[in-house]
Amino acid sequence: MNLRGAILITPPRSRAAFTLIELLVVIAIISTLMGLLLSAVQRVREAAARAKCQNNLKQISLALLNYESAKQILPTGHRGLFNPQGQVFSGWTLDILPFLEQPTVYTNALAAYQTNRNPFVNPPHTDLNTVLPVFLCPSDGRIDAPQFAPRSKVFVAFTSYLGVNGKDQSTHDGVLYQGSRIRMADILDGASTTLLLGERPPSTDFQFGWWYVGIGFHVTGAGDLTLGVRETNLPPIVPGAQKCPPGSYPFMPGNFNNECDMFHFWSPHPDGANFAFADGAVRFLTYSASPILPALASRAGGEVVAVPD
Repeated sequence: MNLRGAILITPPRSRAAFTLIELLVVIAIISTLMGLLLSAVQRVREAAARAKCQNNLKQISLALLNYESAKQILPTGHRGLFNPQGQVFSGWTLDILPFLEQPTVYTNALAAYQTNRNPFVNPPHTDLNTVLPVFLCPSDGRIDAPQFAPRSKVFVAFTSYLGVNGKDQSTHDGVLYQGSRIRMADILDGASTTLLLGERPPSTDFQFGWWYVGIGFHVTGAGDLTLGVRETNLPPIVPGAQKCPPGSYPFMPGNFNNECDMFHFWSPHPDGANFAFADGAVRFLTYSASPILPALASRAGGEVVAVPD
């Protein structure tokens, strides 16, 4: 046979298996990519939760403004034990329910008060543990369902958003505080530069931050329905706060496991918290804004302050 011009076909060489070093490099690359992907997913989820939280605050602030438009006065921040309206220990969260498309819950609450003036008895106060999603920050997974408050021995539902009572529970220089009867015309510093609501997750022991009713620190409603931007822990020490230093607490980071963080505004979002202003605008304020919060919290202090973007 003439083999001249025949094509010599060489069989392909088999590829050697990955070396250990190559395998480790591939694993390292995949781990890095997975880490970047998880981080990106977490950022997207947090952005969505923050946007939802801002939307909740927007709905609540508009409900407050619609209440004021209908009645020519904002709802009271909190009702103490002795007040002419009855409905003890309730406040703005209850009053705005018809403007949040919750008329049934509102009607049930009024009927429950007619039956029993003590709002901590369930029944008839069945809404004590009724969860209203509009009051909840989606970044706080603890409060999607009612939780047991051990000192009160009841199951309760919560609010992540408290009315700004001013500097603290005693100053009454804000918009929503115990016994408040504020009109928009009383906000002399300007609605766009006066705080209305802010974020503060319920306390670690679930004793403070109830939406339906609350006694608050020293029976003022502060810590449940309202809070000051320099809220105080004063003697007699608030139950559950025995390890918390006395004095005022500024706007600063917090966490779910620190009972002392119930004394100040903070949020589960990174770097700051959402606040609603008296004109209905909602802004995310970083913790670096803490020094100007007392000026933003007062309705008629005469301060000139620029709201951070």
